[in-house]
Amino acid sequence: MFLGTYTPRLDDKGRLILPAKFRDELSTGLVLTRGQERCIYVFSMREFERMHEEMRKAPLSSKQARDYVRVFLSGASDEIPDKQGRITIPAALRDYAGLGRDVAVIGAGSRAEIWDSTAWENYLSEQEAQFSDTDEDGLPGQE
Repeated sequence: MFLGTYTPRLDDKGRLILPAKFRDELSTGLVLTRGQERCIYVFSMREFERMHEEMRKAPLSSKQARDYVRVFLSGASDEIPDKQGRITIPAALRDYAGLGRDVAVIGAGSRAEIWDSTAWENYLSEQEAQFSDTDEDGLPGQE
């Protein structure tokens, strides 16, 4: 499970050092893809394969499913971290997420997310008010 918030920096080649706590899970390979809210999703290869199998269950007749799969998979890039735990974020994904040098890498349970640090701070401040007001009916997985 990916947890926490980390603040590494992108180098001039678009490389990012993965947080030490994430490296074991991602050491054999990972997939980067467009995330919602203009971040980059980071999946272990195992989790990405599981998600892909779920996507395959959606009917081809569903326009919403086709559209989602196209956007999600067309931006995907498989990577293997180097010995220092670095990955290269493709330019198209860096542009999509508006990444500068300063980034936030957050744990989001089954995935990590890479955000431009300012975008993350803005998102978090907007969501914290709603977070405080959430009642038990609005919590994911709570019945």
